[in-house]
Amino acid sequence: MRKKDYADVAIKPPILFLGALLLGYVLTLWFPIGPGLARPNGLGLTVGLVFVAVGFVLAILPARRFYKAGTSVAPGEPSTVLVKEGIYKVTRNPIYIGLILIYFGLCLVLTSIWMLLLLVPATIILHRGVVKREEDYLSWKFGDAYRSYMSQVPRWL
Repeated sequence: MRKKDYADVAIKPPILFLGALLLGYVLTLWFPIGPGLARPNGLGLTVGLVFVAVGFVLAILPARRFYKAGTSVAPGEPSTVLVKEGIYKVTRNPIYIGLILIYFGLCLVLTSIWMLLLLVPATIILHRGVVKREEDYLSWKFGDAYRSYMSQVPRWL
């Protein structure tokens, strides 16, 4: 029997990605590979900033939909409403896709191979330690309504 009325995630996603960026920064300084920190060419800078901008849109606009629906976007707080409108008709995790795009864009802007390599374990941790736990919680909380939503809308894209 479930006792907690919230998703018991392993780590808050922003902390996960900030931690990966910080570790990548340290590794880049200690064991440099690639062109060097923050030395993008014009194309790399432009493409990186586009990814960051698109990521912010995908992270912020869906979060606003949660607030408008009257439920929390934070994994450690109870969900009161199942949000299925807007971008949530296309993907169940637009905010996390946004965070991944922001992180990837920063990897390009900062020209850090280490940060880019750390995107893989960070995404695995996000999937197993956050997304799967949120899905378990939402299945418990909203039952068949959430399971039906899961069958209609992909987890990622």
